Amino acid sequence: MARFAALDLGSNALRLRVVEANGTGAPASVQLPLLKDGKGGDKDASFREVLNLRAPVRLGAEVFVTGKLATPSIGQACAALREFRQAMNEAGVDAYRATATSAVREAQNGSTLVERARREAGIDLEIIEGVEEARLIQLAVVRRLALGDRRALLIDVGGGSTELTVLDAGQATFSMSLPLGTVRMLETYLKDATTVDAARSRLLEEGIDRALAEALPHLRQASFDLVVGTGGNVETLAELCPVKGGHLGFPKAIDTAQAQKLRTRLFSMTAAERQKTFSLRPDRADTIVPAVSIFLRVAELFYQGAIVSPGVGLKEGILIELVDKYFDVWDDEAEATRVLTGCLRLGRKYEFDEAHAVAVDRFAAQLFDDLWPIHGLAARDRLLLRAAATLHDIGDFVRYDGHHKHSFYIIQHSDIMGFSQEERGIVANVARYHRKGIPDPAHPNFRDLDKEARARVRTLAGILRVADALDREHLGKVRAVRAEVDEGRRRMMLHLVGEGDRSLEEFTVKQKGDLLRDDLGLEIVLPVAKTEPPASRGK
Repeated sequence: MARFAALDLGSNALRLRVVEANGTGAPASVQLPLLKDGKGGDKDASFREVLNLRAPVRLGAEVFVTGKLATPSIGQACAALREFRQAMNEAGVDAYRATATSAVREAQNGSTLVERARREAGIDLEIIEGVEEARLIQLAVVRRLALGDRRALLIDVGGGSTELTVLDAGQATFSMSLPLGTVRMLETYLKDATTVDAARSRLLEEGIDRALAEALPHLRQASFDLVVGTGGNVETLAELCPVKGGHLGFPKAIDTAQAQKLRTRLFSMTAAERQKTFSLRPDRADTIVPAVSIFLRVAELFYQGAIVSPGVGLKEGILIELVDKYFDVWDDEAEATRVLTGCLRLGRKYEFDEAHAVAVDRFAAQLFDDLWPIHGLAARDRLLLRAAATLHDIGDFVRYDGHHKHSFYIIQHSDIMGFSQEERGIVANVARYHRKGIPDPAHPNFRDLDKEARARVRTLAGILRVADALDREHLGKVRAVRAEVDEGRRRMMLHLVGEGDRSLEEFTVKQKGDLLRDDLGLEIVLPVAKTEPPASRGK
């Protein structure tokens, strides 16, 4: 039995969960029990919980007002992390992941906490983006709920941000992180208020609507079968306002009609009264007010009488991925498919030439595989290349002239679920160099990468330039490509299959093969291409 830990540094508290898991039994051994038709439970059948710790350090209290983490808060967080580190050592943890979300993400001095966590507690802290937070939560929810073919809206309300994810048959088709969180709302609209009067209530509602406005055009394209809520306050609300008998076969859900009445009571109470009346922790007694307001507004906007509470969140998503990868049952192919499907959706948003993108993706993947003995890059780099190949021309949406630079900007500033910020930077740079000048340290976008990333960009961009040249006219003249490497003579023969006159494509390959030639030391040779006869079209 191996042990795993998930650390979540949120805006309202720091949390540690350590579990024990057995890898025997293939992927099902790490499956959470499905909640369907009233069956399933609150405990994770594949996980035996070893310990669960929480430290009430409100990192977001200062960040959302001043833009910085306060020195005392950093000190408190590091003290808690030292305790977490000791607990992990005593538990014999084999693998862990420590993540920090919106408060540290937005703090100008967030890197200070990261460095002190490493130095003082021996914990490698990772600042994750909202889209990665949403991906991990989605992973936990899909493992827990038997959604089937239902279309669901997943809403995770944290201390600093709210992640909205659309799930179609368990697959994410849209995700957005909004600056809408319980601690942020408290600091902005309810600071120093003992109760919530009519004026404060209006301010709170207007703030929620303003934050949701960016996502609504994307969410209103179709109706939802259910809304699923996650976050620190959801289980509390599900206990205070339960749907008797469950909702759509799921045992735990918030009754929104009851929640409306509860909100009125909560608004009229002080935090101390809420704490005593509903047996709440001090740091829950105040955050529950904006939390119930956010959930109710979403339920109202999408005509939902209930919000399902799955009892899982970010920590469980982290643990599922850790366990799967530790026991080699993580489905890399399925993950790649999800990422590339997301890239296609992004491309369609910017009206790209999809047939060309798909062709270049296919050529790039084949060249990567054929050249692997030479470049020796990892499977993850293959996915980065395929994403860049899919998106390399989306800058055309802005303007064709200089579109490679526009592609860089769009990719760099888009949420691509499944990629870290560093990986997205590599994808953006590879797309940037699919044409015109080659990577140059004088270019800020390239210079900002670390040494290893710059080397990967050079190789991947070299492959992409050749793959793009093979469909120079966007007419699909080349159907397939295979690279044959002669290491002794330091040359690469490109065997092309297709139809029609491909002289422009072959000329462009030689012209754009400069980066690949310089990076891998291979001359590109084009033998006489094989030609397929045109397909019969009948009489």
